[in-house]
Amino acid sequence: MADASLRKAPLTPQLVNQLNLIKHAPVGSKDHIIWDEGMPAFGVRLRPSKTTYVVQYRVGRQQRRESLGDVRKLTLKDAKRAAAQRFAKIELGIDPAAEKAAERNVDRTKFGIIVDRYLAAKKPDLRPNSWKAAKRYFEVYWGPLHGRPIAGITSKVVAPLLATLTEKHGRTAAARARSNLSALFLWAIGEQLVASNPIIGTNDPAEGLPARDRVLDDREIKTIWNACLDDDFGRIVKLLLITACRRDEIGGLSWPEIDFEAERIILPGARTKSKRTHILPLPKLATNILRDVRRKEEREFLFGLRGGAFSRWGWEKMALDKRILEGGNRIAPWRLHDLRRTAATRMAELGVQPHVIEAVLNHSYGSQVARTYNRHSYEAEKREALSRWAERLKILTGGANVIALSRTA
Repeated sequence: MADASLRKAPLTPQLVNQLNLIKHAPVGSKDHIIWDEGMPAFGVRLRPSKTTYVVQYRVGRQQRRESLGDVRKLTLKDAKRAAAQRFAKIELGIDPAAEKAAERNVDRTKFGIIVDRYLAAKKPDLRPNSWKAAKRYFEVYWGPLHGRPIAGITSKVVAPLLATLTEKHGRTAAARARSNLSALFLWAIGEQLVASNPIIGTNDPAEGLPARDRVLDDREIKTIWNACLDDDFGRIVKLLLITACRRDEIGGLSWPEIDFEAERIILPGARTKSKRTHILPLPKLATNILRDVRRKEEREFLFGLRGGAFSRWGWEKMALDKRILEGGNRIAPWRLHDLRRTAATRMAELGVQPHVIEAVLNHSYGSQVARTYNRHSYEAEKREALSRWAERLKILTGGANVIALSRTA
């Protein structure tokens, strides 16, 4: 067993265990510290009540000693890591004790703190881009609320901020910010942090806005298709129009999600709005576009830069619109989501049954009972629908000289 009279020794897990068994300081001492020879100012303190890891450091003229934890609950390796972090802060001019005291004094009811808790709680449930959007709304749009106690945020506080957001960012963006704030307060009510939702009683900035129903006509489809470059964004736009997928489903497409042999993509539930795995057969037109993507060994994603998925949506969309205009073509304002609506509408025009279109879109269709018991994947029907639409696209874009498909009942 270790000698309690030691003042310095190479600390090992075995020695720490032995010191914990001693559990007392030498006679005449209230406590006793054995310093580690390998890490100066780090050691094990022996007291009658318990044995703990300690660090000692100087801040200005003050000498400080801090406990890192009970040796029974913290391994030597973890204790040394914690000690190294303390010493690093000292070198950077940060007082660990003052920092710890400041953390204790933080008001945990402040809205900014609650936002962090909410985002952490919702991260497993939200799609990555939805989570990022929510984070942006809370940090930028609702930033002025961060210093307030959450219980003090009332409809009288929210309403003028909402009016400012509407004026600065537009009705749609303000409505989305309002929706995110409402979701946070509903969660906070469940956490017993507040008793009511301050969104109730405020005006919805999106009220009265017409529903989005933009469907591209033949000329617009051809114009957009032919203005696409042979680059990531150009391929994404074409794939969105062919497959009727959502923007982020194609922008975040990864190589493991593509089955080239079976000519299909398999989107996991974590990446779809419905939270259901989406098996989507691919027509040749889409498969050929995917095969032309140059694979980079260090990247999991097909599109985008660095390590993440494609993210240059705004800049690339503006560049595409500029090319269309410079090419002498004028089309009414449009959004990438209009491509999904256009594909669905055009498949209907080709006689594709509504339930098959809904399957292509990965929507729920029919009654709850039907959705519960009908587990048919409609893969063959989806393949037929998308193939017919792809052939029609070839005609519209001048990509192939094929006979126009007639509508079927």
